[in-house]
Amino acid sequence: MLLERFALSDRVAIVTGAGRGIGKGIALGFADVGAHVVVAARTASDIENTATEIRAMGRRALAIPTDVCVAEQVENMVQRTVDEFGRIDILVNNAGGTLFAGPFDSWSEELWDGVIALNLKSHFLCSKAVAKVMMEQKKGCIIGLSSLTGRLATPYLAPYAASKAAIANLTQTLAYELAPYGIRVNAISPGKVLTATTGLKWSTPEIQAEEAKDVFLGRIGMPEDVALLAIFLASDAASWITGETFSITGGSGLLALL
Repeated sequence: MLLERFALSDRVAIVTGAGRGIGKGIALGFADVGAHVVVAARTASDIENTATEIRAMGRRALAIPTDVCVAEQVENMVQRTVDEFGRIDILVNNAGGTLFAGPFDSWSEELWDGVIALNLKSHFLCSKAVAKVMMEQKKGCIIGLSSLTGRLATPYLAPYAASKAAIANLTQTLAYELAPYGIRVNAISPGKVLTATTGLKWSTPEIQAEEAKDVFLGRIGMPEDVALLAIFLASDAASWITGETFSITGGSGLLALL
């Protein structure tokens, strides 16, 4: 009976940035344990591919091209979800990334604002829009994607790291404000995960082995690893967990440098 509490049977989930990488892994993972999934990202072809895979698993899927930094597009995503499914049980704020890498003093104001918007403003806009629906339902779950970079000094990625650190605090604040409505809010902080983006840098087994040297468990993570944690946090098995940021790094970042 306890295992039933890990299922997401017929739950309705929105996953942003679901066209590839961690977001796609979470979307497919949710579908595998019974959820219907709305997949959102700016690239229509990517999310259509994800939606096709979800439908092949016997679940319903809706692909909505969305720029999560634009309030009107976020509102459209939420309204279309409600129109199609009647409710929203889970939101995963996965969309994010960086636009540049370089020393702190080489970042322009425009680039800084762009990265903060992509990683932090998007969380605010999506959470605000979805929370309105969940508050009426008196139930829901919001999951944000932070990062190991949000806990460690990250040279050349200052705004990215700062925005990921802010997600942990925003998670706590939203958890407090939304708890009276039965809404739980948590975050996931992944370490090195092999995705289409990182795969460009870690393109050979030799490079991947080098990158894994500081990972206690000896390997780089996969999107499925993060998906399994997201499934738990979205499920009734985590019904007494809110306001937390969970690291999933294989042990990376835990070793003190003396």
